[in-house]
Amino acid sequence: MSEQVSVAILAAGFGTRMRSRKAKVLHRAGGLTLIEHVVQAAAQVASTPEGIVVVVGHQAEQVQEAVAGSGVRFTVQKEQKGTGHALACCRDLLQPLGGLVLVVYGDCPLLRPETLSALVALQASSHAAATLITTVLADPSGYGRIVRDANGNVAAIVEQKAATPEQRKICEINSGIYCFRGDLLWKHIGELRPNPASGELYLTDLVEILNGHGRRIVPMEVEDSSELLGVNTRVELAEVDRMLRDRKAREMMLAGVTIVRPETVSIDAGVRIGMDTVVEPFVQIQGNTLIGEDCHIGTGSIIRDSILEDGVKVDAFTLIGTSRLDRGAQVGPFARLRLDNHVGSGAHVGNFVELKKVRLGAGAKAMHLAYLGDAAIGEQVNVGAGTITCNYDGRAKHQTRIGKNSFVGSNSTLVAPLEIGEGSYIAAGSVITETVPGDTLALGRARQAMKPGWPSRKRK
Repeated sequence: MSEQVSVAILAAGFGTRMRSRKAKVLHRAGGLTLIEHVVQAAAQVASTPEGIVVVVGHQAEQVQEAVAGSGVRFTVQKEQKGTGHALACCRDLLQPLGGLVLVVYGDCPLLRPETLSALVALQASSHAAATLITTVLADPSGYGRIVRDANGNVAAIVEQKAATPEQRKICEINSGIYCFRGDLLWKHIGELRPNPASGELYLTDLVEILNGHGRRIVPMEVEDSSELLGVNTRVELAEVDRMLRDRKAREMMLAGVTIVRPETVSIDAGVRIGMDTVVEPFVQIQGNTLIGEDCHIGTGSIIRDSILEDGVKVDAFTLIGTSRLDRGAQVGPFARLRLDNHVGSGAHVGNFVELKKVRLGAGAKAMHLAYLGDAAIGEQVNVGAGTITCNYDGRAKHQTRIGKNSFVGSNSTLVAPLEIGEGSYIAAGSVITETVPGDTLALGRARQAMKPGWPSRKRK
């Protein structure tokens, strides 16, 4: 679109009905804060990121931090004087840009970019003063009703309390989402007057003002009214979260991902998954996780902010956090890749193995009951059951380095800082505290003693 498009996002409110110390737009649904969803949608419509202005108020610094790096600008509504006043706070930043001004709310995360684009396109082609999104509800109780004139334009928005019995029968309601001609918006917004009951300036009054100046307001009816849902309570937050996750699962399945029982699977907005990957029930995939093609994610697994290359297999009930798994790696079941791990191609991490800041080389294996922390483990190393890297001395963390093709016997205790050379063997049950050269067998245990008849004497 050639015409400049700016966006005002009204996000200054406290959100009393959330019963929270946190600003409403900072609550999360679908893996993002509400304000992040709205900013992302706006960014696909606005001409430039600088053309998006977020009106902040309560917990302004935290709201700004939530969308830091997006390039949007901010203005502060110091006093909560209504939606009309909030939009007026954008004047200094948006009026110089000209063009069209889109007005949305920071607590409406379901609004699709395609809908906003359609709104802008209709406004640009209609030459009206503004275009307003409406929808039809079976039960419109509590919403402002759209009263149309003989030409189908918006003649008035009548709030429930002020509506006549006839007007209350109208099922078309006001969404509060507008696209204005910028010149007319800024020319007439100063004509808003405080509501006698609340003392606030209401954006809805601009319809009457613009009509009074002989300007048209065009409605754009949206069939899917769920897009327009705002979040005011924890119950609504949970419902919006469910809808966002349903959308995401559908998007993934249409892109070639198999999701078994998708109603049980939770996938965040920033997740990407490759074709022919299978996701089993009760999986959670969080943050900015990237999963390649032909992967298999087992039941009950949780993956957060990680990269899984093609062909990775994650068995059931495995936790993976901020880690990278190279092509063909296998982890689980019941494994925990706690933090900052890199599992090499074809490597195996088995049941009840925990990794923390570990580089596990290609083809290496740690199959049972081990804790490996702050370690660099070479290719084709085998780590036996019950092995522990003792990485903490009470004051600092230290690294263990194991050369490729080495074998670490079961129940070994490796006391860091420690280096084990390539091709070496650590005997089962050893406590290793000193450097082991390459191609060496290291034993760190007492010699076995035999005392025949001792049990019988003890029993007597």
